[in-house]
Amino acid sequence: MKIGTIGAGNIAQAFVRHAAQAGFEVVISSKSGPAALLDLAAALGPGVRARTVEEAAQADLVLLSVPWDAVADVLDRVPSWNNQILLDTTNAIQFPDFKPRDLGAKTSSEIVAELAPGARVVKGFNTLAAAVLAASPSESGGQRVVVVSGDDAAAKADVLALINKMGFAGLDLGGLSTGGRLQQFGGAFSGVNLVKLPA
Repeated sequence: MKIGTIGAGNIAQAFVRHAAQAGFEVVISSKSGPAALLDLAAALGPGVRARTVEEAAQADLVLLSVPWDAVADVLDRVPSWNNQILLDTTNAIQFPDFKPRDLGAKTSSEIVAELAPGARVVKGFNTLAAAVLAASPSESGGQRVVVVSGDDAAAKADVLALINKMGFAGLDLGGLSTGGRLQQFGGAFSGVNLVKLPA
């Protein structure tokens, strides 16, 4: 599986480090362009390369990790989605109040799915603080839990397999309308650091 990222902030960096350590090739991108990311790509691990947003979006799995206000514009730069997995880490936060955005009846990832027709959207890697996500997946004798939701069962299975290869424990919360609401900013799983202990 080839992985790309749209966005290169703290969450994306934590994800890429774990993916690179697990042996995946990763292409990172941001609005600043690849030249601005060369040193970061080298620091994140072997197999990490800096490319344009359009090039990163050609990967089998694309991590979306940008501020909520940038989501529509950055997805508009992608000409088309060809059934790739779009792993949505975004959180719809209202600044400067630091409160959940009023999105009406839809979850943030349902909106992302509407903005990326042809992509199979899975919500994940958005509930943990960047520093927690960047730490070892092993915690207190168990595995740190990463929750996911999505409407495509095969896409979720691929993401859960990736999570396990990275050393985390995946937990499926259901579809975007139900599970997505639990894990988006302000939801029951937002900011909760769970550990799965051995049976």
